[in-house]
Order: sequence, then C-alpha cells, then structure tokens
Amino acid sequence: MDDRHSGAPVLAVENLRTEFITREGRVRAVDDVSFSLAAGEILGLVGESGSGKSMTGYSIMGLVDAPGQVTGGSIRLNGRELRGLPEGGMRQLRGDRIAMIFQDPMMTLNPVLRIDTQMIEAVLAHHRVGRERAREMARDALARVGLADPEEKLLAYPHQFSGGMRQRVAIAIALLNRPDVIICDEPTTALDVTTQNQILYEMQTLCRESGSALIWISHDLAVVAGLADRIAVMYAGQLVESGSVDAVLDHARHPYTRGLIASSPSRNARGAPLAQIAGSTPSPLAWPSGCRFRDRCPRATDICATAPDTDHEGGHAWRCFHPVFEDAGDDCHDCGDRDDREEAP
Repeated sequence: MDDRHSGAPVLAVENLRTEFITREGRVRAVDDVSFSLAAGEILGLVGESGSGKSMTGYSIMGLVDAPGQVTGGSIRLNGRELRGLPEGGMRQLRGDRIAMIFQDPMMTLNPVLRIDTQMIEAVLAHHRVGRERAREMARDALARVGLADPEEKLLAYPHQFSGGMRQRVAIAIALLNRPDVIICDEPTTALDVTTQNQILYEMQTLCRESGSALIWISHDLAVVAGLADRIAVMYAGQLVESGSVDAVLDHARHPYTRGLIASSPSRNARGAPLAQIAGSTPSPLAWPSGCRFRDRCPRATDICATAPDTDHEGGHAWRCFHPVFEDAGDDCHDCGDRDDREEAP
C-alpha cells in the first residue's frame, strides 16, 4: 500500500518484507509494507499486538536480530538505500539521520553512566565538535524536552529519574543530532496520562520546529488521533488501510479499522459493553490465504480467499474486497450484516 501525499519523501519504504526462520517454520512478520514520509510529517502506525508495527520500525533501523532478516523490499532515506547497507554504514546513520525511541527508556540509557557522559558521546560519535560544545548541545536538548534545570540533570544517573524523566532523556538523545526521521515505539505507554500528554505535545512541537519526520507506533487510536497527520493501520504483518487522520477515523473503509474504532470506550454508550472484534489474530506461522482478516470479518465472502488489491480514493487507501462506505461516525455494528455481504461494494 502506497500513500500519495505532497512533498518529497524523506523516507520511502516499498514492499518491505521481514522474515524469521524458526524450528516451527518461516514467520513473515512484515509482508509487503509500503509507505512514505515527508519532512516534518507525523505518521501513526497502529494495530493490535503482533500486527508487525514494531518489527516494521526495527526493520527500518536495521535492528532485526537473527534468526530474523529483511528479505525483500526497499528502504530509502533521502534517496539512499538502507537495505543491504553494511553495519558500519548503518551505525553512522543511527542516532544521526535516523533515530528510535523505545518503550523502555533503559534500552537507550546505560544505568552506570551519568547522563552527560551518554549524551556527549552521542554527539561526538557523529560530529567533530569539542566536548564543551557537545555538552551545550546536550543541555539544550534536555531543555527542549521540558526538563527543568538541565545542567543539574546532566550530572545525574538514570536511576535518579522517574520513568517520565527517563523517557524525556531518551527523547532528548534521539533529538540531539536533529535526525531526519524519528521512530517512536510506544514510548508513552507506561507513563501516567498527564506525563503522556505533555510528551505528545512536546514531540509534536519539536517535529514542527526541527522538520524531523516522525513514525509513532501505537495500539492507541486516541493517542494517534491527536498527534499524527496520517494513520496507517497494520494487521497480520500488512498495511490494511492508510490516509489522513480524518479520512481513516471518520470514513474508515476496512472492516478491521472500523472494528478498532468501534472498540474505543468513547464510541460506546455509558454502561454498554465494549464492542469487540470477533476471534483473535492468527498465528504468523499460518497466516490465512488471501485477506488475512477474512476469518474474523463479518463481510467476508469466497473472493476473500484471494489477496485483495489496494484501492485508492485520493490519499486514502485500503486493502479490501468489501470496503465499508458508511460514515464511521455512525453505528457500525450493521457493517457485519451477513445477509448483505454478496452486494457489498
């Protein structure tokens, strides 16, 4: 699926495929994923656990460990192909032109080193500047993410910070060299709502000011709705729908996207049980043939046993034989009326 939007892409992912060879068989964790990202743009990559969204981020960063490997497709950063780039070349780009913020900030921070040591080294690894200049850059980065008294924070160790403060430091490190692309893997999931909202606002502001493009990986549509410019929905290793926030949330075409929206507590009447998507995500060792959502989809017909093509409506794209054209703001429980499936568009 390929989103069309204005602006030269700073990141272009085409037909990305990542596989794991296990004793049980071949696992295709990411399968034929395509999207592009312009400078300063924020893309929300959403889906259930196991949908492949985090693995997509790791694949772009070149952080897929054996027995996994990127086996197909193209990843271009400012026109430069990253797939097949030697580890030394990727190491030069990571933390400089492309950075990742993890759900657990301790995947970024070394617990036995002071913050200034870690941040200064992150600068010196990519820039020929003196240590004093590197320290100034580190202090400025901490101030940009809203940490009070950044000079004092530079002298602290990670264990002296709260979870929210550690995550802010991890974000500051990612922003140090003003990368072209930042990938955020649910970095606010473990934080309280107030801290989460502060970090979301700061990330949005920093991207607008610096021009960095952002991929925000999340299972929370509400978070993505307030942050992103576009949304891409993943299911079973594939993108099933993508488009602007308004297009995807207000006019969702794919039954899976509509199921995610309907399961949001804000979409249910007070006291009413939450809407649910029937069944569970299939095993990646045995993806269904054709449309991977068909075993859970109330609109599925025989044709869904073959792989659907991607349809477009402007910048809105979906991968479905039977897209839904009612307003997603309406009650969508009737979208699963099996008596009308054969007439579905």
